[in-house]
Amino acid sequence: MKAIKKILATAAITIVIATLSAQSPPPPNNDDGGSSQAPQDSNTPVGSGAPIGGGLFILLGLGAAYGIKKLYTLKNDKL
Repeated sequence: MKAIKKILATAAITIVIATLSAQSPPPPNNDDGGSSQAPQDSNTPVGSGAPIGGGLFILLGLGAAYGIKKLYTLKNDKL
């Protein structure tokens, strides 16, 4: 009976979290140039397209280092 209650509670929490929205969607781009600073390109994303290149390379490097460490400890455990 406890397992059924846990499953139902987990399902209920998942459904509630999936249906609630914490943030409203961002406003659409201003194609008419209504602001004082008209966008250079009408297809620019909202938020000006934040760069993710540097963080991506850091994450890839850390993932590679973690994989090498795991292989090293696996090799030493076998010996």
